[in-house]
Parts: sequence; C-alpha cells; structure tokens
Amino acid sequence: MTPAARVQTAIEILDAIAAAAREGGAPADAIFAEAMRARRYAGSKDRRAIRGHVYDAIRLVRSAPVSGRAAMLALAEVQSELAPLFDGSAYGPAPIAPGEARAETGLAAPALLDLFDPLVGESEHDAMLARAPLDLRANRINAARDDLAALFPEGEAISGAPDGWRLPAETAAVQHPAYAEGRFEVQDAASQYASAALDAAPGQAIVDLCAGGGGKTLAIASLTGNAADILACDTNRARLQQLAPRAERAGVTRIATRLLNPGQEGAMLADWQGRADRVFVDAPCSGSGTWRRSPELRWRLTPARLDRHLADQAKLLDIGADLVAPDGKLLYAVCSIIAREGRAQVDDFLNRNPGWTADTGYLPVGLGRTAGAGFLLTPAHDRCDGFFLARLTSPC
Repeated sequence: MTPAARVQTAIEILDAIAAAAREGGAPADAIFAEAMRARRYAGSKDRRAIRGHVYDAIRLVRSAPVSGRAAMLALAEVQSELAPLFDGSAYGPAPIAPGEARAETGLAAPALLDLFDPLVGESEHDAMLARAPLDLRANRINAARDDLAALFPEGEAISGAPDGWRLPAETAAVQHPAYAEGRFEVQDAASQYASAALDAAPGQAIVDLCAGGGGKTLAIASLTGNAADILACDTNRARLQQLAPRAERAGVTRIATRLLNPGQEGAMLADWQGRADRVFVDAPCSGSGTWRRSPELRWRLTPARLDRHLADQAKLLDIGADLVAPDGKLLYAVCSIIAREGRAQVDDFLNRNPGWTADTGYLPVGLGRTAGAGFLLTPAHDRCDGFFLARLTSPC
C-alpha cells in the first residue's frame, strides 16, 4: 500500500469506530481487526502504519468526530508529514480544502472533564492518554516475581505489587511458553492492588460478584494459595466461560462459577446470603480510568450511559452487602476517575446502610490518595490505570 492509501484506510476505520462509539457498537480493536481481515493484501508494515494512524487520532481527538477524515485532518496538524498524503491519488484521500473542518482535540469534552474526581487535575491529563506498559502478575501457585525477572530481564518490579513485573508496551509476553504453563497473567498494577486490598485469606469463603473473564478471581486465588473457596459470578455467559480454562492453566482448583440472570441476582445467590467472608464488587463503569488502553471510551460515554452504570453500581453494592457475613468485608472497585462512580457512590451506600464502616490503610504506603471513604489511584500519581477502591466492613 502507498502511504496515502494507508491514510485513507485509517480514515475509513475511524469512520466505523466513531459510529460504533455513538451507537454502542463493537470496540475499536475489534473493528480494526475486522477491517484488516477485509484487506488481506495489506502487509505487516501497512497494518502497523494504519494502526498507528488510527490510534494516534483516537488519542488526539476528544470526542467522537463527525468523520474519520476530520480526525485525520486534526492528526495531520500535529504530524506534518501526513498533510502531503492528502493528494487525491487513486487510493489516497482527497486534497485538503481551505478551511476544512478538523475534529476538536484534547483529553475530553468539558462536560466530561467536570465529572472527574477533584483529585484529578490537569497534571494527570497527559498520563491518562499515554500508552500503558504491559504489567504481569506472577501466579504464586507455581511461580514468583523472581521467575518473571529471569524470563523478562528487560522489565522492572512494580512498586507495591509483590507479584508484579512491568514490561514495555507491546511486549509479546503471552507468546512465551511460561504463559501457557500458567506461571503468570497479564494484569495492570491497579487490578493487582485491588485484588490484594480484598484482604482474602486461606480458608475463607469469597464471592467475586462481577468476575467477568476472571482476572481478579485468579489473582485472589493466587494470593490465597489456592486455599480459599471462591464463587465467581457474572451475567455475561461468554465472559464467565473464559474463567474455567484460565483456572486450569493456572492450577486453580477451588473456583466455582455461577451465571446470574440480570434482575435475579439476589434470589440466585440466596444460599450465600450472610456467609461470605469477603465479597468483591468490581462493578461495571465508565472505564474512564482505562483510557490509556482504550482511548475510544472517551467517545462512548454519554449522560444516559453513565446513569445506567450508576444504577447498576448501587444495585450491585446492595446485593454484595447481603452476602457478607457479620464483620466480613466488601471491596468496591471501579476502573473510573469519575466522582459519582467512586466517592459519591460509596457515600450513598454508607448512608443507606447504617452500621457499615469504611476501612483505612489497606494500600501500600505512598499508593493512592484518599477520596471520601475510599482511595483513588491515577496514572500519573500511581503509574497504573485509574481506579477507585473502597473496603467496607459489615456490622457484627
């Protein structure tokens, strides 16, 4: 492909990504992969170049653009080598017209910035869109961080995460035989901190209420040495089905799964009411803390979608609370930097559940900042995804 054809292809892919963002369609990675399958003539250099154009534009443009062309024109203003490629050639984009509109750039639209937790100032903005490193978590059942250091000497230890090892972005770690052997998982440092904050111990009964594909479930199993009984739940069958093969690879044998019907979660967990020592509520959210990895999430968030997340979070907190044994603990976590999903959500829970208390001091020293009754992790301050955590203790 010519350089101009690569730009035109990026424009077409950006059109599809912007439309999916507005309509709640497939994520950007899936759209890109499908576009490349439809263009099998594109070589590896073509794919890398096109992907670079697409994601550079997504990171630059603050909200879903009116067109992929408007996004690429904005990118051409900061990457001057792109402008001459709008040359009107056979497979390239049309020449740039005088005064042609460019997409607006920046971290996010002002209305979205206003929702950020007060701790998230402008000093965080660049880090929130910087490319994230690849973080690994050693599986304690059959490995240790020192093993990862030997396997990947180009990495570094993750501060505050005793099993964590950090590698440069795009490292092909999962292609290493040690991954197939279950010696490590790919997991951002923030998720490792959250899993450890649950304070799980061998012999406990634990519920992961929103387990998804089981990343944090497996981390909890690792931290307890495969010696705790864990129930992993979710309403998404496809995601929950990913857990069994992952657990087998990791050598984890004490995880049970339960598919829940939306709206019937409480009834379907009646046998667990009041008996869980620990409950993890990793609730669905805006994902605003993960923009480093999925920058198009900025294009997807609308007031209506946020309201749905807030309602789901409140419901899941109440369901999780009903499962906790007296003096047990519930960890609420969202990969969000929006105050209404974090500190405000927990304040509301404590107000409607007298007797529950918020714990303190469960993060390693120097990590996170106090945000109401919980803690906020942010990319610039903590070198990890944005996460809000609150650990709550039930009345005796």
